[in-house]
Amino acid sequence: MMKIGFIGGGIMGLPMAKNLTKSGFDVVLYNRTYSKIEPFKNDIKVTRDLIEAILDKDVIFTIVGYPFEVKDLYETILPKCKKGAILVDMTTSSPKLAKNLYKAALPFGLSILDAPVTGGDKGAIEASLSIMVGGDLSSYEKVLPLFQSMGKTITYMGEAGSGQMMKLANQITIASNIIGIAESLAFAKDHDLDLNKVLSVINGGSASSWQALNNGVKMVKKDYKPGFYIKHFIKDLRLALDEMKTTLPNLVHAEMLYTKLNKMDLGTQAIIEAYLNQI
Repeated sequence: MMKIGFIGGGIMGLPMAKNLTKSGFDVVLYNRTYSKIEPFKNDIKVTRDLIEAILDKDVIFTIVGYPFEVKDLYETILPKCKKGAILVDMTTSSPKLAKNLYKAALPFGLSILDAPVTGGDKGAIEASLSIMVGGDLSSYEKVLPLFQSMGKTITYMGEAGSGQMMKLANQITIASNIIGIAESLAFAKDHDLDLNKVLSVINGGSASSWQALNNGVKMVKKDYKPGFYIKHFIKDLRLALDEMKTTLPNLVHAEMLYTKLNKMDLGTQAIIEAYLNQI
């Protein structure tokens, strides 16, 4: 059986690692703040030691916060991984960094896949994530059974960096969608419509979407608990802006609006506050 290391036990990483364990894989989970994963030691093997999480492992998954954290982490672990290991970065990160890490891994006899995900904490818990993958096809095929324990839609996008580029395209779609929902609800509120009925109509017709079904409900309830942090979404939008060739007004507007909202530790659905408070 493959030995698996998993680095990153946050909102997304913890349930993803637990789903791998439930599928019968031999997983060791590491998180920089051990106290956040220690309560789950009866559900999954956990460690305080980063090196223990990667030593002699066949596949190593990583999902952290920001590109600089990815860069620092991989500079630390690449020289210590078993030759022939496959590393899979599931952080939403820079396509340029993904390509550079792929090249940096080759002299160590390692392969790196960039495999960001979408589906939020709900998708991570339910193992229904959409996973988009860049890197060597042969490595992808070896890791595919592991991906299938964490997600339902797994798509090989092509060479290194392609997974990250696809995730940025996905985030651009989300940005326009979630702002559209917020604007619709703000408009309906201005005209004294029942917002629950408004959502029922939206989700019963052609305007329905994952964002409307999930974050729309949270907007109406003013439930801003993060399934996906604003601070991480801003990071994603700025990565997309860095790669932008064609001018994308909705992307530009979304980054501006979220930055101006300045509620970094709330969930992305809190964008409704930008309209309710007219910032």
